[in-house]
Amino acid sequence: MAKQRRLSADDRRNEFVTKATELFAEEGFGGGTRALARKLGVTQPLLYRYFPSKDDLIKEVYRKVYLGPLETGWETSLSDRSRPLRERLQEFYQAYTDTIFTRKWLRIYLYSGLKGLDINRWYVGMVKDKILTRIVKECRHEAGLVVQTRPSAAELELAWVFHGGIFYYGVRKYIYEAPVLEDKTQMISDALNIFLAGFEKIAESSTDRSPAPIKVIG
Repeated sequence: MAKQRRLSADDRRNEFVTKATELFAEEGFGGGTRALARKLGVTQPLLYRYFPSKDDLIKEVYRKVYLGPLETGWETSLSDRSRPLRERLQEFYQAYTDTIFTRKWLRIYLYSGLKGLDINRWYVGMVKDKILTRIVKECRHEAGLVVQTRPSAAELELAWVFHGGIFYYGVRKYIYEAPVLEDKTQMISDALNIFLAGFEKIAESSTDRSPAPIKVIG
């Protein structure tokens, strides 16, 4: 009989995170570490060796499942003003939805919200600071408005409505298993049309214009 290969500490840790991710997606976050260890097929002391508490394991699941995919240069590509804004937004949301539109990702997110865990608060804060604030800044630049450090409440709410509509498309499809427009690219394009038109209306009524560049006559 072939001898089973002993896992390295990193491999063992990753195995726990992978199994915990599947478990949380299917059963939620109920139960203590003893029950969790049993469901993962390990002893509680072994689990403690890698994750001193259940919260530590949840934080690692969050880092791997929620933050990891976002560390791929998306924020930088959103800021690339050498390309048309609409093209950047379409590309971003194609990639973003490719990542989050899975049953596992959405179920963990919704379960954590129902349990009042920090995963939702962490993620909502990250979306606001890293994605929506950046999008509003790029929209303001495109419209010739002063690019502020923080978006206005109206601008941010418009961005949330746009982002939330795309998110809920995934919930309807992968959680409710309800009929949706199967052409995701078209869905994102249509949502962008509405969002950009709405932002244009905000820009039209704004007096916060960037100063015109001074022409040098030589």
